[in-house]
Amino acid sequence: MNSFTEENYLKAIYNLLEKGDKKISTNSIAGRLSTSPASVTDMLKKLAEKKLISYEKYKGVSLTSNGKKIAVAIIRKHRLWEFFLVEKLGFKWDEVHDMAEELEHIKSEKLVESLDKYLERPRFDPHGDPIPDANGNFYPVQTLPLSSISTNEKVTITAVLDHGASFLQYLSKSDLALGQKIVVKDIQEFDKSMSIGIQGKNVVLHISHEVASNLLVIKNKTTER
Repeated sequence: MNSFTEENYLKAIYNLLEKGDKKISTNSIAGRLSTSPASVTDMLKKLAEKKLISYEKYKGVSLTSNGKKIAVAIIRKHRLWEFFLVEKLGFKWDEVHDMAEELEHIKSEKLVESLDKYLERPRFDPHGDPIPDANGNFYPVQTLPLSSISTNEKVTITAVLDHGASFLQYLSKSDLALGQKIVVKDIQEFDKSMSIGIQGKNVVLHISHEVASNLLVIKNKTTER
């Protein structure tokens, strides 16, 4: 059985790989987990001995098939618990991450399957991230950062990259939420900040390039333009 810390490392490595990092270094893992590179090196040796990762000093880290399976199972539990906390217990989307960090380590597969069934097998968590099924399969979704969208294009917000409480609170105060349809009104050449219109509201919102980069969207169909 793997410890909470070991599971956190596997999840961190998986998330770094998902971001597109080609070489997962001890420093990148240390930064993600807010720990020292020396501590990371010690843990990587333990995970390698358990055949959960492939690790060679100075050549980066990758997950073995078993390590990936464990990481995806942790992610599945985390996102299911976030969905439960928001949809069934009424927590706000900026409140649930830390609670789900604790609940994701529950070992009972029967409980997780019952939770998934009770929630009617949701495909996405409250932040728009896909929830893997019991076999580790993710529902396919193709999104773009809002920062890559051109002027006059209409899009729908589907997910956020930044799950930090301050960013989510900012979005809530700005009336930006998942499922909301927006149109890019203007893009400033100087700093790439945007002016966006929100469907159904007579308001133009100005957002920074950083905010736009952390909002994932899909383009609306031509019939909706």
